[in-house]
Amino acid sequence: MGLKTFVIRRILLMIPTLIGVTLLIFALTQLFTPSRRAMIYVTNTKELNAIEEIIIKYHLNDPVYVQYYYWVIQVLQGNLGWSQTANMPVLQAMMQTIPATVELVIFSIPLTILIGIWLGVKSASHRDSIIDHLTRFLAITGYSLPSFWLGFMLISVFYAWLGWLAPFRLGYEANAFVYSKSFIRYTGMNTIDGILNGQLWISLDAIKHIILPVIVLTVISIALLIRVMRSSMLEALSKGYITMARAKGLSNQEVINKHARRNALIPVITLSGLLAAGLLTGVTITETVFNYYGVGYYAAHAAMRVDIPAVLGFSLFTGIVFVVANLIVDVTYAYIDPRIRLG
Repeated sequence: MGLKTFVIRRILLMIPTLIGVTLLIFALTQLFTPSRRAMIYVTNTKELNAIEEIIIKYHLNDPVYVQYYYWVIQVLQGNLGWSQTANMPVLQAMMQTIPATVELVIFSIPLTILIGIWLGVKSASHRDSIIDHLTRFLAITGYSLPSFWLGFMLISVFYAWLGWLAPFRLGYEANAFVYSKSFIRYTGMNTIDGILNGQLWISLDAIKHIILPVIVLTVISIALLIRVMRSSMLEALSKGYITMARAKGLSNQEVINKHARRNALIPVITLSGLLAAGLLTGVTITETVFNYYGVGYYAAHAAMRVDIPAVLGFSLFTGIVFVVANLIVDVTYAYIDPRIRLG
């Protein structure tokens, strides 16, 4: 099976999965009465007197399969309901907060993957040495640290004590300029929009504020990646083809880089994809600790306020991200190891 055929097949298999996600989320809405579900579409107090009209308009009293059909139509049109938390449509609120989370991912995931793979390979190739012990200690420590505790410690040291780095997405002056009429929001990501607007100081200010949350996400995420990469490398180094490569006179560096590491990367790809998807769907604790208004921050505050449309919209977004992430992982698998395409 060629790579193109494999990709098409995986995309087709993704469709029933997405349908399953929508069915699950729709099933949750059925736990509420039609009147309560009608509240999803209420945008102001005046509409509270028109609940019956809303029920009829959105077919909330029709048979379940009819309700599901019209609910999917609404979702495809981008109507996820009205968010009381953000005082705007759910989709609009999410489109405003997702770029902040994406910005975190852009900085943290490459660091996590590159450093995690490098340390995992070093640890495995120097098994039982001081490098191996230090790397394993780092992985266990990072895996054990609560993200909120690490975040508070970093804020205490670098903001409260040293005054170098601060929470929030931007400083006061930069924030005021970003939301002025003279600044154009192209992507919603301050580091990129600052460059596109020719305001490099905005990008530098954004980077200054993003350092601490990126450190937290990298330290917490990298721990598991190191452990998986180390285990995978140790397994690869024990294979017969590695012994054969050494017998041919290849140097240890060539054996590790050209033979062992490539095969050891397969389980790491899965983990990396899931880590990226997890970050994209909002790192709630980290964003809350640093007052970093991303989609996780928004979802957490919506949940605390029992903002059902926002919670359902976030659940749908999460499901879609993980389905797409699995597709990307599968395709990357097939590219690295052609044998997988035959499965």
